[in-house]
Order: sequence, then structure tokens, then C-alpha cells
Amino acid sequence: MKILVFFLVIINLSGAFSQTGGGFSFPFLNLDFSARTASTGGYFISGVDDDINLGVLNPSALNDKMHQAISFNQAFLAGGINYGMAAYAQKGLKGICSANVKYVDYGTFQGTDVNGTPTNSFRPFEYSIGVGYGKQLNPVISVGGNLNFIGSNLETYSAYGMSIDLSGTFSHPNKLFSATALFKNAGFKLANYSSNDRGILPADIQLGFSYKLAHAPFRFYLILHHLNQWDLTYRDPNALPTYDALTGDTIPVAKANFVEKMARHLSLSTELSLSKSLFFRMGFNYHRRQEMKIETRPGMAGFSLGIGVKTKRFRLDYGYVIYSKAGSNNVISLSSSLGKWKKR
Repeated sequence: MKILVFFLVIINLSGAFSQTGGGFSFPFLNLDFSARTASTGGYFISGVDDDINLGVLNPSALNDKMHQAISFNQAFLAGGINYGMAAYAQKGLKGICSANVKYVDYGTFQGTDVNGTPTNSFRPFEYSIGVGYGKQLNPVISVGGNLNFIGSNLETYSAYGMSIDLSGTFSHPNKLFSATALFKNAGFKLANYSSNDRGILPADIQLGFSYKLAHAPFRFYLILHHLNQWDLTYRDPNALPTYDALTGDTIPVAKANFVEKMARHLSLSTELSLSKSLFFRMGFNYHRRQEMKIETRPGMAGFSLGIGVKTKRFRLDYGYVIYSKAGSNNVISLSSSLGKWKKR
């Protein structure tokens, strides 16, 4: 009962904000920490295979195939900013246990005083240390959870927090269809940046579905994200009504309709398996496109592409995310299984 009340409080708090940016602490938790996630629209939670990075994002996807799996992920942004994740999984406690470390390094900044005179330099850094557990309840249902410690050090300001991720996955016996429910980043602050800091964690309720065509090498993914926040559109507080030059009629500030608000929750992607060793991926995140595109030149904003290669001992994935005409992101993931290196 206490757990249920806690979840309801988190949901109500997160619903107090409309758009997904600007009102939360530790927003780095929503970065695309693996290449596969990056290339499939940013919300890759549905599916069951041997990818340890999937098991970190969705702990109910942890399974025996991930035993002794290890993964290193790295992303490169402009201005010397980079972030990454390392993860490991191991059988234990009648299930699969995992551990992961995520970080964001913002590079070196030059501090100045109020007159612009250089002072000390500093290096902002944020991180998350997590442990997870997944268990197969029966042939089609699995559950899992993560416990995370979060830290953020920005010059002389620091904040810390704790969060949990809870999920459940249904996988059809034919392995063609799976569905996942995930509640991520539910938690609280242990310490604030300052006495005026009222930011909360970016809690997110997601539903994910995947379907593999029986006689074609395509698997399709549909993700519904931020289900705890219906209206994700941005409302400019400075926007004013305009006037028609011909009629003089007042044109009110445009508001998003039902279809627009619904579309903001959708992320679509597909994965093409040319063989057991070669994969191509493509994703589309409508909300990301609307938030990041340049109005006069939207281009391919919101789209993402990727490729994956599997060998006997390694798995190499690459993801390319298009934010707008002004910028993109590259993510590389390298995974392996320590068990495959043992001498036979």
C-alpha cells in the first residue's frame, strides 16, 4: 500500500509540468545511453534478446542470455561534451542481476567574476550508479527493477538523489510479439543544489510493443512515453494574439489539438535483420522533432539511424540521432560475453 501511494505522489508531481524539459532535476537520465536506443527513437524498451543495454533500460528484459554480458557505450557531442555507460549482468538470486554506471562529462569551463575577470576553471560532471534484478515468473511473464544513486556536481553546486525503475514484460511463446510496461526515474532528492531548488526527478511511464513479421526480416516497435503527462506541448508565456490585416479580426494564440497531443507520446522504429550478424535500424520520435526542429528548415529532425554487427565474441552497434539542422549525436556500443572468452 505504501508503494502504491508513493507511485501516485510521483505521478501527480510529474503531471504538474507540461513539456518534458526545464522543470526537472537530473535530466541527463533521459539521454540515449546505448547505440541501439539512440537509433530506435530513444525509447527502446520492448523486446527480449541478449542485449545487456536493453536489460539496463528495461530490467524485466534481463534473461539468462545476458549472463556475464558486459557492455561499454560512448556518445560524442559538440564542445567536448561526452557521456557514456558501462554495464554488466550475472546470474544470481534465482534471476539475473545487473550493475551499471552512467556519466556525463561537460568538459572544462572557465569561471569569471561579475566583471568578467577569469577566476577558477571547473568541470561539471553528473553520474548514476545502478543495480538491477530481473526474474522470469513463467514462460511468458517477467518482471524487474533497478535501484539508482544519482549525483550532479556543477561548479560549487551539488545535488544527489535516489530512483527506482520498475517493469514487466509479456513475451508471446512464438517470440514474435512482446509488450512492456515501464515506470522509470521514480524517486526523490537527497540533497538540492540550493535552498531555492524545487526540481523533481523526470518520472516517466512507458508502454512498449514489438512485433516480428513471421516471414520477413522486420521487427517493428511502438513506444508510448510520458503517459503520466498528457500535454507535452510547449506554451510560450510571452505569445500574444495577432490581428488579421484585412479584416481586423483577432487571431488567438494557437493551441495543440487532441491529435497533436497524442502524437507527442509516440515513438516508432523498425529493425531489419539481414542475417544473424547484421542489423539495420531506423526510428522516429515525433516529440523530439517538434521540440528540436528549426521551423524554417525542419529537415530530418526527430529521425535516427543505426547499424549493428554481431560476431562470435563481440557485438558492435552504432546510432546516429538527428536533432535538427544544427546538430546531431553519435553513439557507439561495444558488448561481449565474458563466458565466450573462457578456454574450452
